[in-house]
Amino acid sequence: MSTETVVRFTGLRNRHFQAAAMGSIGLCLTMWMRASGLDQEERGNAERRAIFVGLWAPTLLLLGQSLSESE
Repeated sequence: MSTETVVRFTGLRNRHFQAAAMGSIGLCLTMWMRASGLDQEERGNAERRAIFVGLWAPTLLLLGQSLSESE
């Protein structure tokens, strides 16, 4: 399936992916700050989840960039 087909089918644009990337950064920071209030055992899991969510941002930005190049 080509990128143009996906764009027409879903209606996604570059700005949608940019907004999702900024949202994942904000969610990551929020999760990281909330992890500091947990006890030591739970803090490790919460910090790992925050890092995982933070890793979504580069992927979303690259997807948006590939869409903008194909438009």
